Amino acid sequence: MNNDINLMAVAESLVDYGKSKNVDEIQVSIANEDEFTVEVRNGEIEKLTESVSKGVSIKIIQDKRVATAATSDFSEETLKYLLDDAIARAELSSQDEFAGLPDEFYDNSQQIDLEIYDPLLEEIQPDLKINIAKEIERICLSDERIKLSEGSFFQSVIGEVFIANSKGFSGSFKSSSCSSGVYLHSADENNSYEEGWWSNSVNFDGLMKPEDIAQIAINRVTRLINARKVETQKVPVIFERPMTSMLLGFLASCLNGHLIYLNQSFLVGKSGQKIAGDNINIIDNGLLKGAVGSRLFDREGVPTRELSLIDKGLLSSYILDTYSARKLGLKSTGHASGVTNFYLDKGNSSPDEIIKSVGKGLLLTRTIGQGTNSTTGDISRGAFGLWIENGEISYPVAEVTISGNLGEILNNIDMIGDDLIFDRSITGPTIKVSEMTVAGI
Repeated sequence: MNNDINLMAVAESLVDYGKSKNVDEIQVSIANEDEFTVEVRNGEIEKLTESVSKGVSIKIIQDKRVATAATSDFSEETLKYLLDDAIARAELSSQDEFAGLPDEFYDNSQQIDLEIYDPLLEEIQPDLKINIAKEIERICLSDERIKLSEGSFFQSVIGEVFIANSKGFSGSFKSSSCSSGVYLHSADENNSYEEGWWSNSVNFDGLMKPEDIAQIAINRVTRLINARKVETQKVPVIFERPMTSMLLGFLASCLNGHLIYLNQSFLVGKSGQKIAGDNINIIDNGLLKGAVGSRLFDREGVPTRELSLIDKGLLSSYILDTYSARKLGLKSTGHASGVTNFYLDKGNSSPDEIIKSVGKGLLLTRTIGQGTNSTTGDISRGAFGLWIENGEISYPVAEVTISGNLGEILNNIDMIGDDLIFDRSITGPTIKVSEMTVAGI
């Protein structure tokens, strides 16, 4: 990624121009991104994108009135025109007592290396990335049980962020990510089943090998062949790691400060209260080295940190940017860009031990549909999985629905796996919920 202009200098000079116009507060953000994406289907390239993009975002606050502007045109004339226009538009907006830049910013003197940038990704040639996608799919289609490929892919992104504001903060960081995977169909006489697998990493060398991705994807989709329904009943439900991530994603949205001040979360007013079992520790840590969600600061320049959200079942924090924090009379937690590495802390049980603990129940492997309500915490989603009898996998299950309430689920997780892996920004180990409704026949 080569820049012909100094993007930090552009941001700082635009801040200086805003100050010369007597703007109360101004922030300038610049994003610079180099992306490569290839999608392959049946051995042929279906989509190939290689792009470099830059964009400027301007936010000004004048007399507690906010206006924003954005452009990909970096000419001095355009940038000054946009800022002047934003100042004029701010006069037409309503005052908001909570508007304003943060009070805390990342300290550049710390010189923290989060190991979130891999220079190798800038050197790898497109042919290698294309061949990885093709190889994953080729291995999958060589298995006669695979009836159809939904496609394989490889993606890499190199990104830089530059932020400057009128409170004296200037900061930037560079990051990278890459991912590859495949989605497949298997079938029996009655149904078709879709499943797949993907790998995600900050570093190219951290990606799973194509053959490993392919074998996991093949296993996940073929194990559903000849799936059947089960009778409606309340049973223990084991969430595989990807399903735990799905559940935690719903929890993260319910913890978001904007839903809290809008009274659209079942966790409103629960700060400091017991909302989960003693074994539940939920953390968001933006400072994990080499993790996919790590970053030095959020899009407001507020530093990320290791934040305990649920500590032994007690709700200890919400997820806050500056605005939602002020609305709630609290301080920003550095989450203007969303969660970083949001996870349920691991337990001591292996996934096999968790399965063996179930007399009769469901190993949840995939859900479909939306079916979540943040205001109530209710969950109801179409589900696929494997039925467990006497601690052993008995047969695959499809065309069922799982339902429950997130608040109740958090209090009824009685086993937590030891298989926590930071391969996505929201992650968790295998968990066992003591009882949920599985609706079928």
